Amino acid sequence: MSVELPFAPVDAVIRRHAGSLRVSSEATEELAERIQERGARLAADAARRATDDDRKTLQVEDFDADAAGSDDLELPVAPVDRIARLDIDDRYRVARDARVALAGRLERYAGRVAAAAAVLARHAGRRTITVADVETYFELAPYYPDE
Repeated sequence: MSVELPFAPVDAVIRRHAGSLRVSSEATEELAERIQERGARLAADAARRATDDDRKTLQVEDFDADAAGSDDLELPVAPVDRIARLDIDDRYRVARDARVALAGRLERYAGRVAAAAAVLARHAGRRTITVADVETYFELAPYYPDE
């Protein structure tokens, strides 16, 4: 699966939570892939809800989110729209505010992962967040409640 999301905004999200730590490019790439997988899964769930409501347009409510704060997003909406369409068929449309809401939800998700990866890097006594920190977050995630 190719990654639709540019790495630069993902790197910006990680750095926002990294403090004085450096960030490896592999950590950024791993998180971008995880964000994409999460976004595609959320869109597929949203499409099922839309189908249940006899709709072909995914709306904000389908993502259990709101579009508030869209001006502050690092993640660009156009790639998030492409991510949303990865696992749904072409008969669905994604409303503009739903794309923004999905981008916001994915950015909050990325922020949680980045903050945890920073804690893991510091715990390991390193000055760089590595791919191992991101992967370790996902190994530990099943032990903690999700959003």
